[in-house]
Amino acid sequence: MQDHRERHKRAILTSEEQEDFEAIRGDDITVRSYKVESRITSRFSHTIVRSSMVNSGSTPQSIAFNVQIPKRAFITNFTMNVNGITFVGSVKEKAVARNLYAQARARNKAAGIIRTNSQDMETFKTEVHVPSGSNIEFELHYQEMMHRKLNLYEHTLHLQPGRLVPQLQVDVYIFEPQGIATVKASNTFGAQFADLIKVTSTKDKAHIVFKPTVQQQKQCENCTESAVEGVITVLYDVNRDSNAGQLQVSDGHFVYFFAPSNLSPFPKNIVFVIDVSGSMWGVKMKQTVQAMKAILDDLTIDDYFSIVDFNHNVRCWSEGLVPGSSIQIADAKRYIENIKPNGGTNINEALLRAVQMLVRASNHRVIDPRSVSMIILVSDGDPTVGEIKLSAIQKNVKRVMREEFSLFSLGIGFDVDYDFLERIAMENRGMAQRIYANHDAAEQLRAFYSQVSSPLLRKITVQFQADSVAEVTQNHFDKFFSGSELVVAGKVLPSESNTLTSLTTGSAARLDIILETDADTTELDAELAKQQHSFTGFARQMWAYLTIKQLISERSLATTAVKKRKITQRIMTLAVEHQFVTPFTALLVESGDATERLLADSPKDPKHGCCSGGSSGPPPVEVLVYQPPPWVMPTPAPSMGEVLEGPKEEITLPERVNLVDNDPHFIIHLPRSNMDICFNIDSKPGHILNLLSDSGTGVTVNGQLIGSKKVNKRTYFGTIGIYYQPDGISVIVSTDGITMTDGRNNHSFTWGSTAEIRQDGIRISIVKNSNVIITINNSTQVMVLLHRVWKKHPVNVDFLGIYIPNENQYSPLVHGLIGQFSIEPEVTLYDIHKGADPLKKEATMEVKGNKLLVTRGWQKDYRRDKKRGSNVYCWFIHNSGKGFIDGHYSQYIVPNLSSFLHMP
Repeated sequence: MQDHRERHKRAILTSEEQEDFEAIRGDDITVRSYKVESRITSRFSHTIVRSSMVNSGSTPQSIAFNVQIPKRAFITNFTMNVNGITFVGSVKEKAVARNLYAQARARNKAAGIIRTNSQDMETFKTEVHVPSGSNIEFELHYQEMMHRKLNLYEHTLHLQPGRLVPQLQVDVYIFEPQGIATVKASNTFGAQFADLIKVTSTKDKAHIVFKPTVQQQKQCENCTESAVEGVITVLYDVNRDSNAGQLQVSDGHFVYFFAPSNLSPFPKNIVFVIDVSGSMWGVKMKQTVQAMKAILDDLTIDDYFSIVDFNHNVRCWSEGLVPGSSIQIADAKRYIENIKPNGGTNINEALLRAVQMLVRASNHRVIDPRSVSMIILVSDGDPTVGEIKLSAIQKNVKRVMREEFSLFSLGIGFDVDYDFLERIAMENRGMAQRIYANHDAAEQLRAFYSQVSSPLLRKITVQFQADSVAEVTQNHFDKFFSGSELVVAGKVLPSESNTLTSLTTGSAARLDIILETDADTTELDAELAKQQHSFTGFARQMWAYLTIKQLISERSLATTAVKKRKITQRIMTLAVEHQFVTPFTALLVESGDATERLLADSPKDPKHGCCSGGSSGPPPVEVLVYQPPPWVMPTPAPSMGEVLEGPKEEITLPERVNLVDNDPHFIIHLPRSNMDICFNIDSKPGHILNLLSDSGTGVTVNGQLIGSKKVNKRTYFGTIGIYYQPDGISVIVSTDGITMTDGRNNHSFTWGSTAEIRQDGIRISIVKNSNVIITINNSTQVMVLLHRVWKKHPVNVDFLGIYIPNENQYSPLVHGLIGQFSIEPEVTLYDIHKGADPLKKEATMEVKGNKLLVTRGWQKDYRRDKKRGSNVYCWFIHNSGKGFIDGHYSQYIVPNLSSFLHMP
């Protein structure tokens, strides 16, 4: 235990987080300006940090220029001008760059650039020795993809000039073609700076500016020290008009963003595996307990969980998974509060015990087969007891883990073997994150859990038409978590078509979905050309960024040296082509005559060196986006036709149907008589009319009326409810979207995308901004057609049409305004003559023992042509169908959208 504590203490004391940081170092330096500019386009940022200064001292001295950049970012360039001599940067393979640098160093003509680690940032440092009176300008460029966490993208800029600056300015320009839903900025400088950060935004652009005067930078009115020390954080999210994601095409590349919402999360089965060895003593354990109590409170009665804690021994709070009831949660909290850390670390046995627990629960059907099972490991050290060989532990866990289980690793502190935790997580459909013990570890643990606590989809696949794309990044994902985003990028192949189409499939809680979206391949480039501050190369760079990140992850899992070499060569080739400083490339900065050179190398992990695991800091939760481990299918996108068929544009209902459309005009087709009968229902807005009620099959269809914008008698159907009683499934179709619920889960889809959703015997096929077809057990089909009016129409409103085929199969108990005609009544027409309107004949109709005066006219079927419709000639029944329908129309008014009809 003493050894563990000493090791922990040493890790804290040597952490490079502890060192002081200043952007500009040196005595007697006049800083003229310090400017930071970020351009974010479609979640990809290009940041430039510029500084201009003078050695105002009387002697030569070394001047340092330091910049803290996010760990996820890649440096792309660095230039420097010293007294008119310009040093220009270029990314080269590391060996090449080091050789050139060594040649310069041998001639005493070189200065070094190094990079070091801290929590979420790493520091770029350079230092030059210059004569008195020298003018120096530095400029650093870096690029980064914004990862969505908890419904927001975060862009951070670290400012700490260390002195007052006459021209201090930060500009962040955001352009999001989807539109910006929310944007805000904050700082850690202090309350006096809160009003100095200005945010302006329009539909798709935002500008954040921070430009304090010298007086405003001061710590106090008469101080000479700067108060600008900390981080500016910009948080934003984009608009999403559909669950199908957005496809953007630019510069010969595409990027597909997928972040569905309004889906019910899967129930979870979680085994928490907590390291309670001696090294966890003190603050680490206290904060872990604090975080676990908050996490346990987040569990629901539908979730199942247990706790495994381990040192040299392994203990289980409960031998089996238990539901997240208040009694079980209270007992689990008491258990973790009483843990006293001591002893060694037996990670191997703890993980195997956790997997056994999940396997047993699955085999005994304790847990829902359509739930998500995961292990969350919290540890601060290397294994010291039992199996201590890391590769053996990795193999052991992989051997017993089932495909439907995931492992998430949280490494506390700098002394943990983070590479190992990351590999074992990636190999088992999970992700890893480093938790910094000398920060708020409890909050970091809770934040991580929040990112994985709501799994919305499983087994997601994104596909494209054959021969339309190439070199696609990972397009198969094991899970999608609420508040995050999946990103797929690739190259667009030349084509005669200006449209690129994607098809996304996945499984949600109890249902399967297919989503289709498309993009014009020329539209975005034309739009970007108009934008003053957009980053026009974003798609090309984002593709390279994602590909390199994925290759680095793949390399860490490579099993042979040959595979590693091949992947390394691919990384180097891409990084040089796209000018990214990676663990395998370096930035060589040299003067025009190449006599003076500087070298920017990649940082080393505090414990294991830059390249052993391919990551030097905590990866984002969207690590799912990165290169797939062996459990992921190959990334080249197959042809849609080869794999599955998406929803069809054409409507497959029969030629003649029963329908209700427009104001609500009912058209009933009588096949035996080959006759169409029409009637209107003059009811009130808000009333719900039963269209079809079949207690025998358990299907009911109801429509709720809305009125036009002006007070008159025109009413339309604004919402349609289809309820299938045996499965308790309800589908609500409105002009805003389509919602499916089964009593426990609720899933919503907009009209903005083509999609197909399947749950048990229900299939919902949505055609973008057109129609939705609900099919129940392949025997009953209802189509709902969407009618849109222009936004500020003074009278008309959006409304729905309902189309029901005669071929639907019902029980003898079927009824409703439409359902009753599944048994065709005997109809006789006679005395056909000219009516008051010479264009409309009149006649007498005998039906159901009634004699009715009917008028020949026409109504519209809008299935083929939503604007003009096609004419259906029919005999019109007056007085709301009186005499043709059973009883009075008011008897068909029901209390809610899932009601069955009960006629007296």
